Amino acid sequence: MTDAPKPMSEDISYRQRRYLISMGIRTGCFVGAVLSAMLGAPLWLVVLLVVGALFLPYISVIFANGGREPQPTARFTDESTNRKPISGHGPEIGS
Repeated sequence: MTDAPKPMSEDISYRQRRYLISMGIRTGCFVGAVLSAMLGAPLWLVVLLVVGALFLPYISVIFANGGREPQPTARFTDESTNRKPISGHGPEIGS
């Protein structure tokens, strides 16, 4: 296996799919709130569906815009072994 990240197009496709699913759930919450209010469902159910319809867009956008995490950069040498323990300066010539 490799440590290479997924291609950018695959990452964007995954985030778009997740966003659309979340917006579908939000639409279901909205329609459910309207229908349950019209049919005389308990108030707690109507309020729960309205809260879902109101807050799901914010949550969906946050997760959809959360792109890739920064990848660690490659290091060719370990500079910490060449430092003096107290001052942190590099070694002098001839010391």
